[in-house]
Amino acid sequence: MMKKMTYEKAMERLEEIVKELEKGSLELEKSLELYEEGTKLSAFCNSCLNDAELKITQFVNAKQDNEGEN
Repeated sequence: MMKKMTYEKAMERLEEIVKELEKGSLELEKSLELYEEGTKLSAFCNSCLNDAELKITQFVNAKQDNEGEN
């Protein structure tokens, strides 16, 4: 499921889950299922952000290296 999901879609789904859990009207089993899905989505989003940060850092470092060669 997570491999084809985008960061934006994961965040959207995570927001839906939070709203459902905040209502407090779900049965315990359904709440646990949503909580588990939410933790997986949260980890996926964190991973996406970490990957983006790494790419930006690499880009900035490469740009600085290129500027230093001139």
